[in-house]
Amino acid sequence: MNETLAIVIYVVVALAVVGSVAALLVRTRRTPKGMYPTTRDANDPVTGAGAHAAGTGLLDAPPAETDVVVPDDLRDLEAAPAPEAPALETPDPVQGRLARLRARLSKSNNALGKALLALLSSDKIDEDVWDEIEETLLLADLGTEPTMELVDALRERVKISGSRDPQEVHQMLREELIKLVDPTLDRSLAVTRHADKPAVVMVVGVNGVGKTTTVGKLARVLVAEDKDVLLGAADTFRAAAAEQLATWGQRVGVPTVKSDVDGADPASVAFEAVKAGIDGEVDVVLIDTAGRLQNKVGLMDELGKVKRVIEKQAEVDEVLLVLDATTGQNGLMQAKVFSEVVNITGIVLTKLDGTAKGGIVVAIQRTLGVPVKLIGLGEGADDLAPFEAEGFVDALLS
Repeated sequence: MNETLAIVIYVVVALAVVGSVAALLVRTRRTPKGMYPTTRDANDPVTGAGAHAAGTGLLDAPPAETDVVVPDDLRDLEAAPAPEAPALETPDPVQGRLARLRARLSKSNNALGKALLALLSSDKIDEDVWDEIEETLLLADLGTEPTMELVDALRERVKISGSRDPQEVHQMLREELIKLVDPTLDRSLAVTRHADKPAVVMVVGVNGVGKTTTVGKLARVLVAEDKDVLLGAADTFRAAAAEQLATWGQRVGVPTVKSDVDGADPASVAFEAVKAGIDGEVDVVLIDTAGRLQNKVGLMDELGKVKRVIEKQAEVDEVLLVLDATTGQNGLMQAKVFSEVVNITGIVLTKLDGTAKGGIVVAIQRTLGVPVKLIGLGEGADDLAPFEAEGFVDALLS
């Protein structure tokens, strides 16, 4: 019994040893280098002389590096075109603008002249006719005092000549209107560079009169006169004003100094613009300011500060007040308040077209004692030109 048990134990031990050895052999077996570890797929290529019929074989060697052949002649290959810089616009010559503006004014805003000529050419000019003439002039925003001056002068001349000839009446009316518009006023812009500094022009006005657009158009006028111009975007209250001004400048190759900070100090921006103009030796620096409400004391004081800060490094040669001609007598109130804060040197009268009344030119000049220097009749980029007294009157009477 004991012998039988011992035999069984020896057999079990022997089997265990044999199993351990077999397992060790299996674990240490390696797939020969270059052999597939599994049965090859039908689409695996068989390469080399060592391929076996049993379906296993050497792994494909990595393909040899192939030289890339670059053709010598690249004439048939088209390179991508380089991006083109935006073409600069060429502003219209100033003289050409004057002729075009006069033609447009004569078509759209000549109700005043026609009414006066009709009345003065009547067969009988009595008190009722003179009353109508006076009313026509007042409705044209000429103002009370200029109206009375013109009526008195025409009364005297008609009485002396006794003529009703339309051509003679036209000439008398033209001469008296030119006197009122006053061709003796100096309407030139102070935009001549000083010995070591640029001329500086500030543009001011209430909200909505088109100051930023006017600055852009004025830059075009100066570029057409071969001036080297720099713009200063000191209107930091209106979010789009700086970008709008920069766009105007880019169209004619004029740089713009602006702040990247919303609500930046406008005086600081104006100061930096003038400094850049001095460093760059430009001819003219145009400063766009924020629209002001004439009844807001704080905003008007801020405008005075902008001017004082600029004058720490350069003289302000021009302060142009932009007025909307269609506002009539309300524009006179605006002009008075602005003239009390900054020394207005000239008026830019915009929208002097069909709905405006030509007499506002005389009224504004009489109120401020400063000339209308520039007029605008439309929305076009070159619809801004120097004001001429005789040309303006001729347009009214044509």
